[in-house]
Amino acid sequence: MKTLTITTARQNLGQWLKKAANGESIGIVVGAQIVALRPVPVEATDYLEAEYGLTPEEADRAAQRIRAESTAARRAGQFVEVTGNLAQAVAARRKEPRTGHHRGAA
Repeated sequence: MKTLTITTARQNLGQWLKKAANGESIGIVVGAQIVALRPVPVEATDYLEAEYGLTPEEADRAAQRIRAESTAARRAGQFVEVTGNLAQAVAARRKEPRTGHHRGAA
């Protein structure tokens, strides 16, 4: 393992991150510990849960609804425009009452 001080790591951080991403073992000395740099897998569901509070099932339903709405819009010759804050839009949609004629209702 290549071990670096914080100062050395900071000076060429991009270089060290690239090496770690390519499988090289890189560690940074922080106090009495060594903290390793290594890539970690990140899944879309992790992000959706952390950022928007969506469960995997809610994310799947949202993706299906978005696909259906955009397909219908394309067939009708319309464009679907998404603007504003996605987190606020998701929260607002959750607060809408569900009725039988509501788009996306089960």
